[in-house]
This record gives sequence, C-alpha cells and structure tokens, in this order.
Amino acid sequence: MRAIAYAAATALLLTTGAAHAAYPERTVTIITPFAPGGIADVVARITAERLQSTLKQNFVVENISGAGGTAGPERVAKATPDGYTLMSTPIFQLTTAKYAHNVSFDENTFKAISGVASAPFVITVNESFPGKTLADFIAYVKANPGKLSFGSAGAGSTTHVAAVMVLKAAGLDMVHVPYRGVAPAFTDLLAGHVVMVAGSPVELKPYMESGKLKALAVLDTKPSPFLPGVPLVTDTLKDCPPAVTYNGLLGPKDLPKDVVDTLSNALVEGRKSDEFKTRFSNVGLVPLLTTSGEFEKLFAADAKIWNDIMPTLGLKKN
Repeated sequence: MRAIAYAAATALLLTTGAAHAAYPERTVTIITPFAPGGIADVVARITAERLQSTLKQNFVVENISGAGGTAGPERVAKATPDGYTLMSTPIFQLTTAKYAHNVSFDENTFKAISGVASAPFVITVNESFPGKTLADFIAYVKANPGKLSFGSAGAGSTTHVAAVMVLKAAGLDMVHVPYRGVAPAFTDLLAGHVVMVAGSPVELKPYMESGKLKALAVLDTKPSPFLPGVPLVTDTLKDCPPAVTYNGLLGPKDLPKDVVDTLSNALVEGRKSDEFKTRFSNVGLVPLLTTSGEFEKLFAADAKIWNDIMPTLGLKKN
C-alpha cells in the first residue's frame, strides 16, 4: 500500500510540475490603458511580439482606454493572478492615478515583471506656432492667459502631469483638454485645435521628420538622442522637475513566481538581441529589459518621486 501511495504522490507531483512548466498554455491578454498609436500602445505591441515568438503562444494586446488611463489597471487589479491577464503601461500612471481619480489601485497593487523601455516627455507645438523656443511659448501664453488650450492622454496621465509641471514652473494659465490617449491629442495638435501637447519621442518622431511639429524642450536631466538639438526644460525653467516615462509589464499582485520568471526571462534575454533592441530605438525608445527585481526597485524609486511631486500640482480629482 505504501508503494502504491508513494507512486501516486510522485505521479501527482510530476503532473503538477508539468502543468506549471507548460505556461502559457493558452492565449495571454496584455492590457494597455491607452488608445492605439501612443507610447504605451507601441511598447505593449513590441512586448507582445517578443513574448509570442519566445514562448510560442499567442499574446494579444487589448486597448482599454478611458477614465484617464485608469480603466485598464482597474481590470488587471481584479483579474485572476494566473498569468493570462497582464498589463503593459507607464508605471507613473499607477502611482499618480489616486491624485486625479477615485481608484481602487495604487503602485502597490501590481506585480512588477519587467521594465521594458523608457522615454522623456517633450513640450511640443505645431508648425504654425509663432515662436521657436520654450521662452517664446511662455511669452505667448502669458500674453493670452486662460485663452489657450493644451491636450493630454487624459486627466492625471503622464502627458497631463508633464504639461502641468511646466505650466506651474512658468506661472502659466492654460485650459486642459483630455483625450482617450495621446495619439488623438496629437491629431488635434496638428489640426490646431490645441496649442501644446507634452509627448514622447515615439509620438513626435514621425511629425518632426516632416516638419509638422516643433519640439521646444525635453523634460529630462540629459538630452534625448532621438531629438538632437532640442534643449532641456531646465535651460529655461531651472526648477522644473524631469518627466520620464518608464513602461513595463505587470500583472495582478499574487502572480506566481514561476509565471513571473518565465515572462521576465523572455524579455531579459532580449538584451542579447540587437534586432530586438533596435525595434525600440527605431521608434524613439530606450530599451530597459530588466529583471523583476530590478523593475521593482525602479518602480519604488519612481513612485517616491511622483508621490512627492503630485500633491504640489493642485490637480483635482475627476
């Protein structure tokens, strides 16, 4: 009897181990909280393609925009932690949402899997704007207080907060127009319906090359290799903090370690692929491709920065 029981227990362990080893056994959904075309969507799709080719399973991207980028994280926070519902998002969004919206999540709600790519934000105007520098922009807005508008990917989004930081540092008054993602905000910037959008090199690159947009200032501590010649915001506004977006892959908080390791390892291995890293640089992103532990440290440091800054901006909850 003991031999039979031992054999049955061994078989069960082997079966369980095989089940875990098979992850993913079916299609995995990667939710991104913004509309197609912006930096969050681009990172999500490059991530999904890498995981699909490496793990030999379907990874599909689902854009759940709206509510200032909070609808997607709300769904992931409530998802079963089995590895089949994940999220690719700017981590800033998870820290700052509580300052602009009534949400059930914060930066501690999710499991960090891998930091994927980063980019700074850039103050941008369209080609018809009557000026070439951030100083020109400041003078123009000061001459028209409360009459001009700026667009963003939604209230409390990185694009919104980055713009507000500059406006606050310069003492400017503009009307905020939120969109369901940064791509539609840029569409209206090009059409002249809003005067300014704070975006990343991902959104700017196609239009900069055609001369349809002007980049006035990079919100970082170092120049962007993708926007040569564009000055730093601190060249004009000494006290304006940087605004850099770190995009990564996350899941529900109780995601099993073996699932986290499988996903993280597949992305970390991408460090060895020049072709994969070039996918990011070609669209204006700096590849990170971190381990889960490295991403957790980056997430914690980024959250501290924004938890210090956000209460000073005077944003009202929607």
